[in-house]
Amino acid sequence: MNKATLNNTWIAAVAIAILSVPPLARPAETWDLQQLMAALAQVPARESRYNEKKTLALFKAPAESSGVLSYRRPDHVEKHVLQPKDEAISVDGDQLTWSGANGRKRSLRLQDNAVAAALVNSIRATLAGDLPALQRYFTVKLDGAQAHWTLALTPIDDALRRNMQSMRIEGSGDHVASIEVLESGGDRSLMSIEDH
Repeated sequence: MNKATLNNTWIAAVAIAILSVPPLARPAETWDLQQLMAALAQVPARESRYNEKKTLALFKAPAESSGVLSYRRPDHVEKHVLQPKDEAISVDGDQLTWSGANGRKRSLRLQDNAVAAALVNSIRATLAGDLPALQRYFTVKLDGAQAHWTLALTPIDDALRRNMQSMRIEGSGDHVASIEVLESGGDRSLMSIEDH
C-alpha cells in the first residue's frame, strides 16, 4: 500500500469515527407550569373523543364508556356519552345539566355542591389554563417536558379531600391526553382523550 492510499484510508477511518460519535446531548427544553397554563389558555375550543374506564370497589369488572368531550372558552364543558347509553353532562357557568336519551333533564348549581364544583372547576381551569382557579382547590405539581407532561393535583379543600385522593392529568403541548382520578374510597377513573 502506498503512502497516498494509506493517508486516504486513515482520513476515511477518522471521518467514519467522527461521524459515528453521537452529538453531545442537548439540555432538555424547559417547560414550567406558567408555560403549560399559557399554552392551554390559547385554545379557544376543542372537541375530542374519549374512552373512560371506572374501577369501582363494589363491582368486579370496570364500567366503561365512550363519547365526545367539548370545551369552549370561557366556561363551557360537555361530556356527551355515546356508549353504553346516550346521555350528556354539560356545564355552563354555575349550571350543571344532565340530559338523558329520553329527554329528561336534571340541573344543579355548582355553588350548591362543593365537591361537584371542585371537580368541574379542576377540569375547566386546566383546559382554560387558569392556574389561580386550579390552586383554589389543589396543590399543583408539573413534571415532564412540553412533549409529555404530567400535572399532579392534590386536594387542599377538606370536602374535596374526603371524596378525592388525587387527580393526574397528562398531555403534550396544549393537548390533554388523559385524566385519572383516584377517589378516597379506592375507586378509580381513567379517561383517555384523542382529538378528532
